[in-house]
This record gives sequence, C-alpha cells and structure tokens, in this order.
Amino acid sequence: MFIKNELTNLVEYIKKKTMRIILTGIFVLLFVFNTLAENKINENVKNEINGLLEKQVAAWNEGNLEKFMETYWKSDKLVFVGSRGSTYGWQATLNNYKKGYPNKKAMGELEFNIIEISKIDKKTVFVIGRFELSRDLGNLSGHFTLNIQKIKNRWLIVSDHSSSED
Repeated sequence: MFIKNELTNLVEYIKKKTMRIILTGIFVLLFVFNTLAENKINENVKNEINGLLEKQVAAWNEGNLEKFMETYWKSDKLVFVGSRGSTYGWQATLNNYKKGYPNKKAMGELEFNIIEISKIDKKTVFVIGRFELSRDLGNLSGHFTLNIQKIKNRWLIVSDHSSSED
C-alpha cells in the first residue's frame, strides 16, 4: 500500500510539473509571437511612409522646398543632422535648405532608394535609405536615416540624418 501511494504521488507530481512546463512554453511562445507581431510593420503603414517619401521627392524635383518641408514635424524639436552638424527646429532646417539649395538648378533631381523601413513602436518608424541628387553643378549621393512619428494622425519626420559621400 505504501509503494502504491508513493507511485500515485510521483505520477501526480510528474503530471503537475509537465503541465507547468507545457503552460510555461505556451506562454513564452505567445509572448514571442505577440512581440514579433507588434514590431512588424504592416503594408498600410509601409505604403503611408513610402507615400511621404514620394511626396518629398516630388516637391524637391519641383524646386519647392516649402512643400518638401511639409513632411517634417513643424516643431522646434525637429532635428536635422548633416555635414555641418545638428540643426534644431523646422524653420532653421528650412533656412539651411534654402541656403544650401537657393534655386532649382542647385537642387537638381532627387531620387531615393529605400533600403529598410522598420517599426519601432505603434507611432514610430525608422527608415534607412540612399539619395541620389543629379545636377549640372555636380552630383551628390549618400545615405540617410529618418525617424518618422505619427503625430495628430499624420506621419512626420522628427529626425533626419543625411550624409553625403562626396
């Protein structure tokens, strides 16, 4: 009788441990899949970001810096990092663009090659890309990273780091 009770207790113990291991495994898998799903960018967001970037290219190629800047967060907290260092604020960034690209000839034709668009959280996207600027004054090319956030139901660039290879 003693051995039978001990075996019954052992079987119950093993069942409980096995059930805990299975439940823990299921919980871990659900957590991992949920985390991956949260950080995966959906096609709608990707299309919206690509639309924003296409709007930038179109405005640039029209020679319209004000329209180009509509894709940026109109805030003193906007940051642009380029060859001359950091510029803070929407107006200061526009002023720098106007100084560096005073006319359509200086602006040339812009083309983007988007390397990666990834989701940081529900309202933040990170973009890595390459730019090619064709112009009579001499071509420019390089890479950029953008931090784009959903602000008041619009995707806007809040941080831009562009580096020229030339």
